[in-house]
Amino acid sequence: MSRVIGVAPPEYDPAAPETATILPVAGAATVRGYVQQLLRRHRRAFTLLVTVNAVAVVASMVGPALLGALVDRLAEGARELYLPQTVAVFAGALAVQTVFVRMVRLRGAMLGEEMLADLREDFLVRSVKLPPGVLERAGTGDLLSRITTDVDRLAEAMREAVPQLAIGVVWAGLLLGGLAVTAPPLALAVLVAAPLLIVGCRWYFRRAPAAYRSESAGYAAVASVLAETVDAGRTIEAHRLGARRIAQSDRRIREWTAWERYTLFLRSVLFPVVSLSHMTVLVAVVLVGGVGVLRGWLDVGQLTTGALLAQMLVEPVGLILRWYDELQIAQVSLARLVGVREIEPDAGDPGVRPEGREVRAQEVRFGYREGVDVLHRVSLEVPPGTRVALVGPSGAGKSTLGRLLAGIYGPRTGRVTLGAAELSRMPAERVREQVALVNQEHHVFTGSLRDNLLLARVDSGDEELWAALAAVGADGWARALAERLDTAVGSGGLALTPAQAQQIALARLVLADPHTLVLDEATSLLDPRAARRLERSLARVLDGRTVVAIAHRLHTAHDADVIAVVEDGRITELGGHDELVAAGGAYASLWRSWHG
Repeated sequence: MSRVIGVAPPEYDPAAPETATILPVAGAATVRGYVQQLLRRHRRAFTLLVTVNAVAVVASMVGPALLGALVDRLAEGARELYLPQTVAVFAGALAVQTVFVRMVRLRGAMLGEEMLADLREDFLVRSVKLPPGVLERAGTGDLLSRITTDVDRLAEAMREAVPQLAIGVVWAGLLLGGLAVTAPPLALAVLVAAPLLIVGCRWYFRRAPAAYRSESAGYAAVASVLAETVDAGRTIEAHRLGARRIAQSDRRIREWTAWERYTLFLRSVLFPVVSLSHMTVLVAVVLVGGVGVLRGWLDVGQLTTGALLAQMLVEPVGLILRWYDELQIAQVSLARLVGVREIEPDAGDPGVRPEGREVRAQEVRFGYREGVDVLHRVSLEVPPGTRVALVGPSGAGKSTLGRLLAGIYGPRTGRVTLGAAELSRMPAERVREQVALVNQEHHVFTGSLRDNLLLARVDSGDEELWAALAAVGADGWARALAERLDTAVGSGGLALTPAQAQQIALARLVLADPHTLVLDEATSLLDPRAARRLERSLARVLDGRTVVAIAHRLHTAHDADVIAVVEDGRITELGGHDELVAAGGAYASLWRSWHG
């Protein structure tokens, strides 16, 4: 379950709240390193954008220069003003500017889309390489908010902010350079507004990153609580927890909107400061330029050109501040997306290989929270080809033990081994080749039915796909589809029932062909009769494999070679069905209750 801890409303701690999410948020060094990496990948496109923009800016400066020269000639009383030539040059410069501005926009948009595509691909590639336990613990709210909200916020930044910021910096730099060359005193006059702008921006940018970070964390908390409420709607209704969940949702929404109001307040201070600095620049240029003309430091033409260039500075400076502000929001989203880079992939030791198929847990302790163990010194041996059933009350630790045996989690203390090799030290891909976990959760990916099955083994032919479907009793409805294996399923395609989706997941298992399987209530979404039929068909497929089955339906335990009763994180009984029923212990009580 994803959580956000300690996101205080602005009235308590507006600048630097302490936030904690299950998936990390990248530090400044990681974000800078990733941005530099992106720029290096696209350095040619970035260089071309800067070059094209420089040409467009230089072309835009031709007009003020021509007007200044015209004013000078008028002031000197010249009779020949060369108006046709001046108009021709101005028209040519305007044409060049128009063409290159269009190229700037086109190149900027292309660069932004390419960088955004790289970011999405990098996030996906890095995410699927994360340790399975990390992904399981991340929950839906935090993951969904990163994949949706953070990517959406970054989309505009990548398409617009990064290219526009580069354009603005080049634009402002060239205008200041032109001003310094044309009228040096006016370049100094422009700097009069610098202290005001620096102070205002410093005040804003010292507060904005933490505020935007808290705003994003608050939204993740809202998404998490709403997703959890929807997913557990029936449970909430059954236990009459509706009022409590509504109150919790309202509290999360209030915290989030409080940060939204605070970031709006920050912008309401910054923008007037920027406007005031623009006015200060114009006033300073006119006053300094007027004094300069009276004292002979400048001529009227230089003042005209300088005033126009100073006026032109308003747009690039506004552009820089506007998109830099957008980048503050994007930086938070980027830090959340890049945060997965701070989780070390579960590479494992390539030299660790199983020397057999026996699965063994030795004195295992494990907990999801520090200092709170779910499993307490659990030991279990599963010889090759054995079918073991884990039974017990809800919350006893059956699924947790199954995940340790599947290599999803590593034990806090003790060892879980496959063929005498520790699962936690083996590369994840090698573990998945040997051991597979199928639980009650399932997913149908957008695409064809064939694509969904090929995820398990990409080189499978149609005959193998149909055989896998037949093994789980799904070939009947699959052959009845209009386009059979080419039928589009998932979002935008054919909506499959939960039972059909679960059959697809089990068919993938058949194709993956691991020698050890952990089935965590794998048929829980089917009605008892259908589940029994599916389990019988699976029995033929599972013959000769090692199977650890976790189920509340005790007919699964009845068919197993060994039954392990898990209570309060410990294995309290171990043996065959008849043996445990005769013993009259916990399993016998469960069996009698199940049979009425």
